[in-house]
Amino acid sequence: MQTRIHFVEELTRLNHDILTMGAKVEENFRKAIEALKTRDVELARDAKASDAVVDALQIKIEDQAAALIATQQPVAHDLRELVTVFKVTYNLERAGDHAMHLAKLAIKFKEEPAFRQVEKLDAMVERCCAMIRGAVDAYLNNDAPKAREVAAMDEEIDRLNKEVVKDVIELIRERPEQVDRATRLLSNSGFLERVGDHMTNICEAVVFMVEGEHVELNS
Repeated sequence: MQTRIHFVEELTRLNHDILTMGAKVEENFRKAIEALKTRDVELARDAKASDAVVDALQIKIEDQAAALIATQQPVAHDLRELVTVFKVTYNLERAGDHAMHLAKLAIKFKEEPAFRQVEKLDAMVERCCAMIRGAVDAYLNNDAPKAREVAAMDEEIDRLNKEVVKDVIELIRERPEQVDRATRLLSNSGFLERVGDHMTNICEAVVFMVEGEHVELNS
């Protein structure tokens, strides 16, 4: 009985850190896109530097999970939950990297004139943040239906990415001298599109954790 109590207490601490990690990734995205919209270089640098916090949390959480597996030898749902932890932290960390890329774009464009594509990037960030929050909530609440609902949001991010690609191709045709800027916009739109994929990966892991079945969402 005491062993079970210890396991639950450690898992609660671990899940608190996952909640913190997800919130930090979302915060970094919001800082980065705001910096891009306002040309706030210091805010962009803050978002970029905060990626180290996300990386440190990944290491801390995965070390905790590995220790629980080694010392508690969990089975069934407990084991699936700890295995899922590694998928959650990996995909959150990768999403955090893309927030850092967006912050770098804000720094690069600090003296560039305003461009219309930022509105679509802003919309993509909003949806990415919703997916990050939703995927973490689905994990913390063992909610497979919620995971499926969140994964479905990826279609909207994909649609917006296609719009940005179309928009940027038109920009290159109209102003070939802007090819470097256009390439950077395309890259960051692609990074945001991949955030949706990473959150879908978490949602698939949540369904496995809860139902014990491997599923492919958004196939």
